[in-house]
Amino acid sequence: MSGALNIATRALNTNLAALQVIGNNIANVNTDGYSRQNVLLQSSGYQEFGNGFFGKGVEIATVTRSHSAYLTREAILSQSVASADGLRLSKLRQMEDLFPTGEAGLGSAMNSMLNAWADVAAAPSNLTARVVVLARADELAARLRNTASQLDQQKQGAVLQAEGTVTTVNRLAQDLASVNQRIIETQGSANTPNDLFDQRDQLLSELNKYIQTSNVPGQDGTVSVFVGGSQPLVLGRNANQLAVTSDPIDPARKGLSFVQSGVTTPLSDNTLGGGELAGLMTFLNQDLPDMQNQLGRMALALATTVNQQHRLGVDLNGVAGTDFFVPPSAATGLPAPTNTGSATAQVRVNDPAALRASDYELRVNATGVDVIRLSDGLSTSMGPLPVTLDGLTFELPSGAVAPGDRFVFQPYASAARNISLSLAAPDQLAAASPVLVTPGLGNASGMSVERLSAVSPSASLTNPVTISFQADGTYTVVDPVAGTSSSGNAYTAGQPINVNGWSLTLRGSPTAGDSFEVAGAPAGSTRQNAGNAGAILALREQPTFEGVPLADGYTSLFSSLGTKVQSARFAADFTAQVATSAESARAGVSGVNLDEEAARLLQFQQSYQAAAKFLQIAQSTFDTLLQTVGR
Repeated sequence: MSGALNIATRALNTNLAALQVIGNNIANVNTDGYSRQNVLLQSSGYQEFGNGFFGKGVEIATVTRSHSAYLTREAILSQSVASADGLRLSKLRQMEDLFPTGEAGLGSAMNSMLNAWADVAAAPSNLTARVVVLARADELAARLRNTASQLDQQKQGAVLQAEGTVTTVNRLAQDLASVNQRIIETQGSANTPNDLFDQRDQLLSELNKYIQTSNVPGQDGTVSVFVGGSQPLVLGRNANQLAVTSDPIDPARKGLSFVQSGVTTPLSDNTLGGGELAGLMTFLNQDLPDMQNQLGRMALALATTVNQQHRLGVDLNGVAGTDFFVPPSAATGLPAPTNTGSATAQVRVNDPAALRASDYELRVNATGVDVIRLSDGLSTSMGPLPVTLDGLTFELPSGAVAPGDRFVFQPYASAARNISLSLAAPDQLAAASPVLVTPGLGNASGMSVERLSAVSPSASLTNPVTISFQADGTYTVVDPVAGTSSSGNAYTAGQPINVNGWSLTLRGSPTAGDSFEVAGAPAGSTRQNAGNAGAILALREQPTFEGVPLADGYTSLFSSLGTKVQSARFAADFTAQVATSAESARAGVSGVNLDEEAARLLQFQQSYQAAAKFLQIAQSTFDTLLQTVGR
């Protein structure tokens, strides 16, 4: 009879425990990281009587959790990648807001400034037209400075966000080490600490939102976490740290470092994989510098190109032109801490039309230097300094280099940040050309002068030069001052004729005997002369940004940014879908289904009631037996 009571009691307790587990599942239906738990039942064995073997009831073997290590890992990794792409997209969208189109954009301001020269070219003595040019130029410079300042602020915000994220990562690593310690303390138990394992997996999931990890499970149930490929962030019960550090050559460049026992090891951005920190580092060290370089290149090319042409003109007072914008200073190279030479290196603009939006690294070797364009990694071997590449001249103003020395150059870093107008008065605009052209008196009416302007400084610029056309359509150039002449030159309508630093463009068909004389502009002609204003106006069509005209420089910049945003949006949408799918698959195994739990609740409730009824019957039978025997 005691056997029946024991069977009923075990059944009652077992079904009560099952109801408790089901209730716990229902209570945690909305708990992040919770895995559905299940009671694993087993027979309590048997006992032998003379007429057979009789079972001893049911008991709980253990409480398991519904968990797939593979699906959990896939969900964590996909979420990590999605976090990186999503954060980078949000940063790029913020950057996109700094580069509006339409009248509020830099392109409109640049074209307004260049187009304002048209009124000066039409009426060179009109002071109002000259004031408009200065006002448009000052507005453009202000917009460039403001945009550069906004980019700087965005960088500062991203650095602060990275530092805050690193603090969170270090806290999660310490929490994970603490959970590992608690898991170790459960060793020796025959059962699995399900809630600790859920807590461990949830910490791993949260950690991977910030930085992608690789995990190695231990035999004691703990997990070791590695970042950056092989750096041990968590080893069992011990946690190390990450830190945001500055580049040893360029302190403004930030990166992640691994800190263990006081030793700091830089982590390459390429090894981070996923997580918000990976997205932040990609934005900070790739996207943001690229746009700063493109903005700086636009400012530097504009200022240098306009200054070069403006210096070739003559102002309203007959004085040679000066710089229109404050001339950008040469960028000083950042030396590596390991340099042994005493050199100070710098880079200056040589050809504004050949500039590439990139930083550069210069490495000194035994025979010369290797110049590396950091935007695409292209390395060019060259002789000793000074050397010229991509419209830039790298030189040594002082000291000497030694083999192994390295320098990082950022030629565009401060160009937009520091651009400003150099002129203060409208009469300082060098709108006049220092040379004028006079058609021959006997010329036929088949040719006309389209443009004449100085294009480069030359000691022979104002020498009187005669251009004479022959019967075969060729022309002869004679400079009596220099004592030079050339004949048989082929003529093509609309193609410039360049002599002594000036450029003359003619239209039409020549007749034998047609001639043109180019000589220095006479004193007092500057109020009616607008040759240099026309030359500056013509800069709009000059190929400057890798073949793109100067006036379309902003279009090139904005297209590059738009491509980045579009690519980032596609990546973020795709990885978000993958992460959602992976999480759904994980939740399908580990998540709590209320309908299923309700069915199991009824199942074990009925089992519990049946066990209670069985216990009641067994107790009643036992009482009846006692009463009968006691008589």
